[in-house]
Amino acid sequence: MMPKPLRLGISRCLLGDEVRFDGGHKRDNFLTDIFGRYVEWISVCPEVEAGLGTPRKAMRLVGDSKEPRLVTIKSGRDHTEALEKMSAARIEELRDLDLSGYVFKRGFPSCGVERVRIYSEHGMPVRNGIGIFARAYIEQFPLIPVEEEGRLCDAPLKENFIERVFCYRRYQDLLQNGVTKQAMVRFHTIHKYLLMAHSQKDYQVLGRLVGQAERYRPKELAHRYGELFMKALAVKATVRKHVNVLQHMLGYFKDRLAAQEKTELLGVISDYHRGLTPLIVPLTLIKHYVQIFDVGYIRDQVYLNPHPKELMLRNHV
Repeated sequence: MMPKPLRLGISRCLLGDEVRFDGGHKRDNFLTDIFGRYVEWISVCPEVEAGLGTPRKAMRLVGDSKEPRLVTIKSGRDHTEALEKMSAARIEELRDLDLSGYVFKRGFPSCGVERVRIYSEHGMPVRNGIGIFARAYIEQFPLIPVEEEGRLCDAPLKENFIERVFCYRRYQDLLQNGVTKQAMVRFHTIHKYLLMAHSQKDYQVLGRLVGQAERYRPKELAHRYGELFMKALAVKATVRKHVNVLQHMLGYFKDRLAAQEKTELLGVISDYHRGLTPLIVPLTLIKHYVQIFDVGYIRDQVYLNPHPKELMLRNHV
């Protein structure tokens, strides 16, 4: 689907490497065996790369949630400086690798993305932290999709993350191939229905931005568009929004359908709306008629194939 490698960062333990504090791993079979078929993983274990060894004493974050310290639980030894130094150096290396996403290990004081425990001086935990390496990475690459492996057990969250990864790769290709007004219009056009499935409002804002392209230098236009584009895709897609998109697509060829065919298609859209069938069912029928009637505008929509069908991300009800 992509002309260049889909390269993602990942917490090393999720690939099965025995780098956890207890010498174990947290191999994730979906990431390694299924999604891994489409991904070149760039693995990082911040604590090992900071020289803390394996196995190692258990550590936790303490102090202020905005600037927590990483300390060994029993001895209180402070490893913050080592981890921060490692993070800065590793992020510079990752900058050159053109990553399209990152999967972090949930809950870890170095890698957790949200709700990481931070302990007060009295030993009371509050779940409002973010891992030291994860924070540094997100601050440097705010547009790149990131997720924790634990949240990928939720089908809609998994689909949204992987969808954003592929979209960000396309955005990277747009930048690297040279930004022109024509290229921006084309990019916006093919993502129309995907954006509408997330946020009609943001789609319209992006449309106005592209329509005013002459006001901006190409790089500034692409940067503004990229920020809004990734923000829009992070908005939750809902059944109601998907139904709206399906009905819009139907409008391009409904007059060419026989009465029975139209009734059947409307029926499967209704079944999806009622939670009786997954999204893949009405989409498959839509794609069938798009090919039969050669509806180029719809055929080119990323919405129809935002990620490899083998991942079966649209097969859940």
